[in-house]
Amino acid sequence: MTTTRISRVLAWLLLAFIIFATVSPIGDRPHDYLPVQVDRALAFFLLSAFFVIASPRRWLIVGVLCIASAFVIEDLQYLSPSRDPDMADAVVKATGALLGVAAAHLGNVVRGRVKRHHV
Repeated sequence: MTTTRISRVLAWLLLAFIIFATVSPIGDRPHDYLPVQVDRALAFFLLSAFFVIASPRRWLIVGVLCIASAFVIEDLQYLSPSRDPDMADAVVKATGALLGVAAAHLGNVVRGRVKRHHV
C-alpha cells in the first residue's frame, strides 16, 4: 500500500473517530490522556495532515475543508443533550488543523524536492 492510500484510510478513520468522540454522550467519550485542548488540537492536526498527504495537489482545499470541519463537527454537539458546543474548542481544533496542513504541505514540498534531486 502506498503512503497516499494509507494516509487516506487513516484520515477517514480518524474523521469517524473524531465525530464519534465529539458527538457521543459525555459518558461514552474516550478517556483523554493529554490535556483536553492538546487532545483536540492534536486530533485535527493529524486529521488534516493525513488528508494533505493523501491529496498533496489539493492541499489548499483540503486545508480549508479540515478547518471548516472543526466548526461543523463542534456544532454537531447540539444533537447530543449532554454536550455543549463551544466556539473556543472549535478554534483550538481549527488551529490544530491549520498547523497540520502547514506541516504536511511542507513535508510534501521537501519530499518532492528531494525526489527530484535524486532522480
